[in-house]
Amino acid sequence: MSRLTADLEAKLKILHFADLHIGVENYGRFDSATGLSSRLADFLAAFDRLVAYAIESKVDLVVFSGDAYKSRDPSQTQQREFARRISTLANSGIQVFLLVGNHDLPNATGRATTTEIFDTLNIANVHVSAKAEVRLINTRSGPIQVASLPWLRRSSVLSVLNQKEEKSLSIEELNWRVEHYLAGIIENLAGQLDKNIPAILSAHLSVNTAKLGSERNISIGHEPTVMLSNIANPAFDYIALGHIHKQQVLSSSPPVVYPGSLERLDFGEEKDDKGFYLVEIDSLSRKTEFEFIKLEGRCFLTIEHTVTADSLDPTLEVINILQSRQQEIKDAIVRLKLELPAEIGGQLRDNDIREALRDAHNFTVSKNFTRSSRQREGGFKAEGLDPIQALEHYLDARQTSAQEKKTLLEYGRKLYASLDNKQTKV
Repeated sequence: MSRLTADLEAKLKILHFADLHIGVENYGRFDSATGLSSRLADFLAAFDRLVAYAIESKVDLVVFSGDAYKSRDPSQTQQREFARRISTLANSGIQVFLLVGNHDLPNATGRATTTEIFDTLNIANVHVSAKAEVRLINTRSGPIQVASLPWLRRSSVLSVLNQKEEKSLSIEELNWRVEHYLAGIIENLAGQLDKNIPAILSAHLSVNTAKLGSERNISIGHEPTVMLSNIANPAFDYIALGHIHKQQVLSSSPPVVYPGSLERLDFGEEKDDKGFYLVEIDSLSRKTEFEFIKLEGRCFLTIEHTVTADSLDPTLEVINILQSRQQEIKDAIVRLKLELPAEIGGQLRDNDIREALRDAHNFTVSKNFTRSSRQREGGFKAEGLDPIQALEHYLDARQTSAQEKKTLLEYGRKLYASLDNKQTKV
């Protein structure tokens, strides 16, 4: 349970999350029984933990700030699983607010969004917003105003600007106009609020001071951006953001918060904490407290190792490292990155290394082969030496026995001499 244990009378308890991205399947396993990716189970498990927490904590409102799915055209199974969990929240008496993000928008104007079905069916306790508006939502602990700023297509924004001037403007000037337009929407929403009722803003966009995450790899279209000073409007008691996958607090007064994605999407989020925010707003004093609730999702683990040319058994060396980290590897998505000299690359027994990684949920192994000039004990580089000297240098580096080295050098001299004689005759 949360450490927020103050008197809950006249307090609104809100759970804020975003960027669920159901449908991400990279690094997953195929389940032959269901025909689904194991990564779908990862994302749904994270969602299940959120739902259980919301019900157990008796929150009044769940605010989802956009991007329910990875694709704009989610499968029927993905839609069913999302709807099942939203229904669980709504049936427990919790109000649920769903904001439309860029991944929730259809490819063409006029088509339905991925979450519009809840409004169409008029599902009790579920509110969907696909436009800039202010909604008054009555919760178990009292009313709250939710202002919304969903993802706005750049083309839609530009269509309301002066079309004639638009053609002569630079990209920088167009971006400024879009930012100015978004700032105007936020100011307009703030002006519609009843100052006697708690209010939050839910927006799906990029704030100029935010640290980016893996959303850069799956983003669709251009990025609407607003300045922090424009979105941190004191008319709002809390600003619930979505779109950036890295959890971060941009401002504390008023709170401007990205909860980040609910589950790790790729190795760019390997070290990021994942979860959601629990928010409490005192309806009388309008004091806002918020706390990040961490979820233990699928672990991503990168293991890097450099094998040197003098390694007696490169495979055993790598396996020993993997065995020492078996507790971390178990059920994790692992990326093993090896760097080794090209001349010993053939000594790696790939099957043995894969066997050492068998407890991982998923793994990849990459090898970076290097070619470097070695030096003799006397300080001479192999480059610039004659063939016999180079051969001797190589045998020394390989720690060849004295007898074998003598034999190989003898054969080398004979071979070199015969080749030299042939060239002389020619």
